[in-house]
Parts: sequence; C-alpha cells; structure tokens
Amino acid sequence: MDGQTFLHTKKILLVDDEPELLALVAAILKDEGFSKIVTAGTVKEAVRVCQSEKPDLAVLDVMLPDGDGFFLLGQLRTFTDIPVIFLTAKDEAADKLAGLGLGADDYIVKPFLPQELSLRIFAVLRRSYKAEEPVVRLEGCTIDFSRAEVRKNGEILNLTAKEHALLETLARNEGRIVTVDGLCEALWGENPFGYENSLNAHVRRIREKIETDPSHPVSLVTIKGLGYRLNVRK
Repeated sequence: MDGQTFLHTKKILLVDDEPELLALVAAILKDEGFSKIVTAGTVKEAVRVCQSEKPDLAVLDVMLPDGDGFFLLGQLRTFTDIPVIFLTAKDEAADKLAGLGLGADDYIVKPFLPQELSLRIFAVLRRSYKAEEPVVRLEGCTIDFSRAEVRKNGEILNLTAKEHALLETLARNEGRIVTVDGLCEALWGENPFGYENSLNAHVRRIREKIETDPSHPVSLVTIKGLGYRLNVRK
C-alpha cells in the first residue's frame, strides 16, 4: 500500500450544523478518494459518533447549536487524541489562537477552495499517521520520497526540502491539476501570495532533475492559466 492509498483509508468526521455544507465537504472528500466519512450536526452527536465510529481525523465547525467547536474539542480530548481541523467563517486571530492552543492541528476559514481543504487534510494526516513513502515512477526516472532522491540514468540527484514538498503534493494528486495557489500554500503555508516567481523557479530546477528534456517536459507539465500536473507511470 503506497502513502496516498494509506491516507485514503482514514476515516474522517465532519461536524457542522449546516446540512448543505456537510454534503458539500463530504462530496469534496469523496472526489479526493476518501470513502470513510461520518458526520454530525451538534456537539452531543459529535461526541457520540466519535466514540462509536473512532474516526482518524475531525473537521469541526466553530459555531454549533449546543456549544462551540472549542468546547467540543475539549470533550473529544478526554478520550481521543485524533488530529482536528477547525472550519469557520470567523477570521479572527483570537479564535484561531484559542483553537490551536487547545490542541487543534489546523484552521480553515470559510469560504474555502475545495483543493485547499483536501491539501490541509492530507497534510495533517501525513504528519499524524506515518506510512512508508512511495517510490513514484515517471517517464525516464523514479522519485524516492523516503530518501528525497531522483534516480535518472544511473545517477542519483538530491531534492531540496521545497522540491520534495512540491513533488509530494503533485504526486498525491497524480494526473490531476494542482493550482498555483494550492502549490504555493503547500510550500509556504498561509497567505502564500507573492510566491509565484519562487514556485516557477522550483519547477524549473525540478524539471532539470526529472525530465529527459527539461525544455519539453512530459512528467511535470504546465496547465496554462491553472497550475501543474504530474504524470505518473503505472
């Protein structure tokens, strides 16, 4: 089982009192390959579901009808240490610090891009549940993520931390377009604006390492106006 498949086996708990939003987030995660999704609309229901279903990660809304996400996180921490991501419409530093201070792993402000949510969930799962990193095969080379190495024509080329993170993000979304904003956020975190030139520079250096002809890339390809896609050999 490779690293991406391993993460897709994890069960996700979604807690929000808006049925439409629950359905939307569940659909986003199912499109990303997550098949084990459970939901709840209140603090009381979330505690019950978490105790019975034993999810691997929880996405909690801050505002709930019988309490708030911070209170719910405190309740969950009495019997589980699963990673938690807050989902809220309130972009206030005090709320963010309160959630992270209670032991939350991340914080997403509504409205959000679907890809932003999936990237954040993948990042938290990868930090929380270690699995053997896969070896990804491209046209003319292989990438060993566990060693941060590219093997091409009998040569071993080392990846920098940013190159590793960029390729890892693309590999998790193999065959799909990852937007420029999504890649910048994966590499530089919140408020990734202004990093496009740096991203382009990293892409050029990666192509020098993985492509047979970097001027005509076939593995790390540009999707004009959108972002990039990594073509992986099966």
